[in-house]
Amino acid sequence: MNKLEIERLHFAYDKATAVIKGIDLVLDDRKTAIIGQNGSGKTTFVKLLKGLLRPDSGRILLDGTDLATLTVAQIAKKIGLVFQNPDDQIFKNTVLDEVMVGPLNIGQSRDEAMASSRAALAQVELVGVENVNPYDLNLAQRKMVALASILAMDTPVVIFDEPTMGQDVAGKAIIKKVIENLQAEGKSVLCILHDMDFAAAVFERIVVFSQGQLLLEGDAREVFSKKELLQQAYLDQPQAMKIAQALGIPGNLLSVEEVELALARPLR
Repeated sequence: MNKLEIERLHFAYDKATAVIKGIDLVLDDRKTAIIGQNGSGKTTFVKLLKGLLRPDSGRILLDGTDLATLTVAQIAKKIGLVFQNPDDQIFKNTVLDEVMVGPLNIGQSRDEAMASSRAALAQVELVGVENVNPYDLNLAQRKMVALASILAMDTPVVIFDEPTMGQDVAGKAIIKKVIENLQAEGKSVLCILHDMDFAAAVFERIVVFSQGQLLLEGDAREVFSKKELLQQAYLDQPQAMKIAQALGIPGNLLSVEEVELALARPLR
């Protein structure tokens, strides 16, 4: 199991404005989504996990090792981060060369990097575009290229920053399958999301950030049932849960499929 322990984490970009305010959290092998409004500290938090920022105080431990003792390059072998904007990652002239950058940087041979990159492109259903310039692809496809580049590195922890943004139903289905495959491989998956429906449908655990602090965390069904607390963070419940509540269906249902099953049951 890949265990991230966050202890009394604090961070500020300047002395007057704290962004992360004393976060205590343990991230384990459950698929976990972090939700919260813009400015709640989510992206800063994952940059701290990745080592792109260093905390002002507190510790981040990965399987007992303090990340402060590791270089960014060493952390890159353990934690992969898919940025929200793929254009912050992409700089090569072909898709295959782009996906190979990460594997080569963490020590894979060229043959290993090519094999893992082709396999990653297959996972995100981009076979056949290996020699295309990434900027000849649309935004949703470029996001898949950025995702493949992290999958090819085969890190034990994978973090996604808003992976569903700009994706259609088919794209979301691919991302869902990738996340489920990562968990089946024994990897830890953490995801920043504004998409409450995707969070409810895919993730076992939900963590709610508000103004740089941990407001709420727990099982997805339990967290999304707490309407008043979610409103404090300016968040909404998943559509399926709101529909079920409006119809008087008990059980805090998380998905359209659950609502359909409940409606199909015979009345007693």
